[in-house]
Amino acid sequence: MNLPNKLSALRILLVPIIIGLLFIGTFVGDLLALIVFIAAAITDRYDGYFARKYDMITALGKILDPLADKLLIYGVLIAFVQIGKITAWPVIIIIARGLAVTGLRVVAADQGSVIAASIWGKVKTTIQIITVIALIIDPHIINLPVYMTKGLVWIAVLITVYSGYKYFAGAEVDYS
Repeated sequence: MNLPNKLSALRILLVPIIIGLLFIGTFVGDLLALIVFIAAAITDRYDGYFARKYDMITALGKILDPLADKLLIYGVLIAFVQIGKITAWPVIIIIARGLAVTGLRVVAADQGSVIAASIWGKVKTTIQIITVIALIIDPHIINLPVYMTKGLVWIAVLITVYSGYKYFAGAEVDYS
């Protein structure tokens, strides 16, 4: 278990802590959730960096990193639905896109091809992280206008869907 894989595993372990803190529903709970979420998001940046820079890419890491990413974002978004911060529809769309792209990658791998992360996938992740941060800080830390948080959620959905489209449009797989 190398450093990048440990960072991915740490991100997975932080998810229930973040969700538990969000469920407290207080200023302190949200502030702590924000701090832990940002720490988890930073591990996403550095696990890939260390894996590439020091040639520590492993089969486990190829599974663990995207799993940790999905658990972090999906878990927090589902918690937001549960506590009433957002409706279920944007979360359903984001999760559906993630499952579709994962399925595409499985089909491509079965055909001997690898679908690498694209710039749109990275933009998607960044906007999702920004959206989650905005939802955590509102209203306990900063009272954002409702149109701002709802707008961010739907911008995240649009970029998420577009990035999924780009993966499918550029994939060289046989769908038959």
